[in-house]
Amino acid sequence: MTSDIQAIGLDIGTSRVRCVIGEPAPDGRMNIVGVGEAESKGLRRGVVTSTEAVAESIRKAVGEAERQSGLEIESAVVNLSGEHLRGENKNGVVAVAGAEKEITDEDIERAIDSASALTLTPGWEIVSRLPQEFIVDGQDGITEPVGMNGSRLEALVHIVTSPSAARQNLVKAVTRAGIDVDQLILEPLAAAESVLTDEDKEYGCAVVNIGSEITSLMIFGRGAVQHTAVFPFGGMLFTKDLATGLRVSIPEANKIKHNWGCVATFLLDHEEREEVIEIVPFGRAETRGLSKEILCDIMQPRAVELMQHVARETVAAKAQISGGVFLTGGGAMVRGLPEIAEQVFDAPTRVGFLEASYVGGLADEIQGPHWAVASGLALISMRNQLRDGSGNGKSSAKRVAEWLGNFRDKFR
Repeated sequence: MTSDIQAIGLDIGTSRVRCVIGEPAPDGRMNIVGVGEAESKGLRRGVVTSTEAVAESIRKAVGEAERQSGLEIESAVVNLSGEHLRGENKNGVVAVAGAEKEITDEDIERAIDSASALTLTPGWEIVSRLPQEFIVDGQDGITEPVGMNGSRLEALVHIVTSPSAARQNLVKAVTRAGIDVDQLILEPLAAAESVLTDEDKEYGCAVVNIGSEITSLMIFGRGAVQHTAVFPFGGMLFTKDLATGLRVSIPEANKIKHNWGCVATFLLDHEEREEVIEIVPFGRAETRGLSKEILCDIMQPRAVELMQHVARETVAAKAQISGGVFLTGGGAMVRGLPEIAEQVFDAPTRVGFLEASYVGGLADEIQGPHWAVASGLALISMRNQLRDGSGNGKSSAKRVAEWLGNFRDKFR
């Protein structure tokens, strides 16, 4: 029964931990019934540095979501992030078995296993296998080859690897908080789940998830993941620049960034350029004035630099992103960043808000790019449970589609 389904998304970030609880709605959307947020401690650039500190942050965020929803959380779908993640595209070829040469589930598994036969660095493992497309006897662009006839099956797969210890320590921290891990999902993939439509993924687009200390890029094309990259920088660089340039503390710099920060001078009119805000220098009680124009002059060069790093990666990947660039994560909330990114990428760019056709309930409370990952994780949880609980009596085509969905989710 769909009423028994609890979809839990747990986004463990470097600066914040966020939890989203959802339930299936009759219209196919996910009704958000509880959200929780807490300051994150014990992580650095997505890597666990203190298991107990991370567990305590998780308990606070989960506890808040439980109080709001009236539900008790036992397990969750959790994000996997970190600057150590590496993505690459591989292909594997197998001969189709059987006298009729009809492609079966086992043939697809063998083809994907063939593509995944990598020589890994000791201590590393494959954390995600994302099928892109299949080629049957030279015919490409096939997404559901089960039941087709052919003698040669080739699988194109996007494979992401990571040090084993990073995943193990994350799971250990979540378990210590009293939560079982249902599934680990790549962070930008979760963000894409809540902000992209099927059309966006088909035409080609990029999701840039800007966290506190790391930024992840995932490029989609022809309905599948084509490229993944992670950069060792995030929104914290703006905070550090302000702390250094204005001689203020990190908390004061963070407040200035959130309340008055802007990275695009051309967005400021004459009056706003001259407007003065009061800041508190480090170690002093008295305040001093700072014009918004000077504040913008400090932040803008860094925004251009960060976006140029990401844009160069899209060029190196020879990616077609005519569908646009979607900015998610807490760092995407800096005023003017979409405008700067649009100029740097030379592509349509916007902040990645939750897709209205996906979520309902308390969605208005979390309608921001910083909730994209947690909401996407909950959506994945709900869709997986709906597939697992689906009944019989479906057409063979629908059974194949559901199987493929389960199969792809298995390797996320």
